Formats: sequence, structure tokens, C-alpha cells
Amino acid sequence: MPRKGGIRVIAGSVRGRRLVVPPGTDVRPTQDRVREAMFSALDARGAIADASVLDLYAGTGALAIEALSRGAARAVLVERSRDAIAAIDTNLEACGFRDRARVEPRAVEAFLATPARDAPFDLVLCDPPYDFPAADLSDVLASIASTHWLAPDAMVVVERAQRASVEPPPGLRVMWERAFGDTLVTFLAP
Repeated sequence: MPRKGGIRVIAGSVRGRRLVVPPGTDVRPTQDRVREAMFSALDARGAIADASVLDLYAGTGALAIEALSRGAARAVLVERSRDAIAAIDTNLEACGFRDRARVEPRAVEAFLATPARDAPFDLVLCDPPYDFPAADLSDVLASIASTHWLAPDAMVVVERAQRASVEPPPGLRVMWERAFGDTLVTFLAP
């Protein structure tokens, strides 16, 4: 059963809305200050308005919901945990975004191995668990970069532990990078 969490939507149409988080410690929602800095930088680059968003390792759905609140057109959220999917469903309903978002209940790797019926995406949000192997994250980024997932002017946002460095794969280059405590946020572009 999802529980009310300490995370909230930072800005936009549902600013201040509290989001639920799944029970346990498997999901690590992005801290408010990190989300605020990340989305302010994306807003400044014009990467959110009317964007088609892909949220990988969606957890609570907070990143996609933040994008929808700030004017993204639609979002696809990929998550395999049943508890996290229940939290995402609750959060989308509470924010009124059910008609603009779709949840894909499976592993990210399985999702990326199928034809992209909603592609291309303007904004890809990739926030894997902190203990996610760097080699696996490199493979996920290579899959995104080497296929038709990305619009020509897309932005790929990767959030990970600062100690887990990942080199961008061929086809993506670093546009912006900031550290927030142990969290490193990187913007990649084709």
C-alpha cells in the first residue's frame, strides 16, 4: 500500500502536490532540491514544454509528473515493481494526469528491446537505483542512442550516484552536469 511521502511537485499546474511513495526502501525518490535544479535547467533549455517524455525506472513517477506539471504533452513511465506501479497510478490520478500518461509495467531493458510505439521522445529521464551496475546503465544509454527512441533535439537526463561514473555512448554527448551531494545529474544530447 503506497504511503504519503515527503516529496512534492515543485512547480507548474500541480505545484505543491504531495506524492505517495511505495513501502520499503527499494525506491529512492529524487530529492526536491535536485528535481528543482534539474527541471529549472531543462526549462531554461526549452526541453519541457509540449515534450513527449520517457521516464525509465520511474519509481514514484515524480520525474514524469514534474515534467507534466510544467507543460510536457505526454509521458510513458517504465517501472517493474508492483508497489512502485501502485504508487505511480495513485500519483497520476491525484494529479489529474491519467489521460496524458501511460505506465509500462516491465523492466527497462525489456521495454527498450521492443518497437517504440510512442517514439520518438523529446525528453528521457533515466534514474536507475543507486546500486545499478555502471555497465548496465551504459548498455541502456547505448540502446537509447542507437535506435529511434530520440527526437533530433532530445535531451536525456541521467541521475546516479556520483561515484558511479558512466561515459556517454557513441551518439550522445554531455551538455550539462552538476553534483548535488552524492547525486550526479547529467544532461546528454544526440
